[in-house]
Amino acid sequence: MLDIDQALVGLNAYPYLQTLIGLGVLAILAAVVNWLTHHVLLRIVRRALSLSLREEAETFFHEVIARLANVAPAIVIYQAVLLVPHLPAAAETVVRNVAAAFMILTVFLAITGGLNLINALYSRRPEARQRPIKGYIQVGKIILYLAAAILVVATLLDRSPLLLISGLGAMAAVLLLVFKDTILSLVASVQLTSNDMIRVGDWIEMPQLNANGDVIDLALHTVKIQNFDKTITTIPTWRLINESFVNWRGMQESGGRRIMRAILIDQTTIRFLTPEEREGLKRFALLDVYLAGKDKELAAWNESLIKSGRDPVNTRRLTNVGSFRAYVLAYLKVHPGIAKDKTLLVRQRDPTPEGLPLEVYAFANTTQWEAYEAIQSDIFDHILSILPEFGLRLFQAPTGRDMRGLADSLKAEPGL
Repeated sequence: MLDIDQALVGLNAYPYLQTLIGLGVLAILAAVVNWLTHHVLLRIVRRALSLSLREEAETFFHEVIARLANVAPAIVIYQAVLLVPHLPAAAETVVRNVAAAFMILTVFLAITGGLNLINALYSRRPEARQRPIKGYIQVGKIILYLAAAILVVATLLDRSPLLLISGLGAMAAVLLLVFKDTILSLVASVQLTSNDMIRVGDWIEMPQLNANGDVIDLALHTVKIQNFDKTITTIPTWRLINESFVNWRGMQESGGRRIMRAILIDQTTIRFLTPEEREGLKRFALLDVYLAGKDKELAAWNESLIKSGRDPVNTRRLTNVGSFRAYVLAYLKVHPGIAKDKTLLVRQRDPTPEGLPLEVYAFANTTQWEAYEAIQSDIFDHILSILPEFGLRLFQAPTGRDMRGLADSLKAEPGL
């Protein structure tokens, strides 16, 4: 007993040692409370919420309850720091202010997490597509962030928030003038990040700024894009919010890249097929299903017309362009480079003075540039080469050689 009394008397002689011991005990106490909160209390709450077997319970746990759990050790520090012996009043004030600011920030983050949960729940409703509330949620979060910032700064400075707000009013005009570009860039950066509009590595296209390449750097004021010709385009961050751009990330993540290209068919070569030509189409294995279905369809249609004594001109017949379109579609369906789970069309567009556009709309099963171009070229190599087999010709504007050939033929005519 005497030894303990002597030790206490010795400690009284060293107030700084008492302060260090007190701070150590405070840190241990805060750590214990933090451990109990996260490893005991939160587990009990999570187990209770999991009984509902709903995804919303898990989201509510992570977004709100798990964040609020961080308040517990801060409360311990805020209250128990007054018990640390010989701690200067200024240090007590600083520690309590920091703990209070941390609690304010934590509570506001939990509230914003609750707003995220509200938006997630609402987005599942049928009317969410027509009347989304994401914009209102973002405005509410901005207001909360501003309020949290004012309260945190006021707490750290140990001043009234009203005093801080009044001071901000006087400085607002100067700050907006001096830091205009920085404020615009900061707001743009927050919007780009929070909405996941752009990431490093994304392929974006912004023709008005001659940008078409991969994002290599995202900074507060600028975004750097390495174009495919290896030049670097630097874009102010705020312009990505004020102006439109194309982000090809969705295409890359989908695993397929669109092919949308048309060939122009000479419209003077489009006609009905003769019986001999129709029989000749049976050489194409890809047209077996198409021809069998058309034979039944046309026979049923034309039978009633023939019985009524109508002129054969009223009957339906196969055309070379329709058969060619069916062939191209069948060819794409068996092509190994075409994605079968995505849209696949072969369609006619409006006729033009340059010919009838026959468009292929499909998706390659790769997003690699070289492989994509190879697949696309292979398809159109085949389409252009097989075209004459259907009695069709590709439209091409007359060249100088065509003109010379026409002139020579005219000269060879007698009497010219």
